[in-house]
Amino acid sequence: MIGGLGEVVSSHVVPDEPEILQELMISLSDMEKVDLILTTGGTGLSPRDSTPEATLAVIEREVPGLAEAMRMESLKKTNRAMLTRAVAGVRRSTLIINLPGSVKAVRECLGVIMPVLPHGLEILSGRASDCGENNSEQN
Repeated sequence: MIGGLGEVVSSHVVPDEPEILQELMISLSDMEKVDLILTTGGTGLSPRDSTPEATLAVIEREVPGLAEAMRMESLKKTNRAMLTRAVAGVRRSTLIINLPGSVKAVRECLGVIMPVLPHGLEILSGRASDCGENNSEQN
């Protein structure tokens, strides 16, 4: 599903420890200079769910529309979607997005945001040339 965005350069399974999550996101963004970080899980209300806090600690700007769009679409399937605390934001030129923990929910959320991710990544990389143009896929 994300293959159209580019190459997966790294995959990690880490514990729900804010410091570990922050260090990894900082390293991927600042040292490895990846374009996109997708986290999965850790966005609920459990005491150990700390992915949004770790993300907020490292991003410089939020991109609330991505998390809002995922929530809105997920609410069509389950009212429990309003319990997610997922966030999205930018650190330097890296877009960081929190996704849910279940494979089904990840697939659904990616389906919502995938149409805009290529353009967002182009903007962050400085390659976008049509930011002011009307896009026929816009609603």
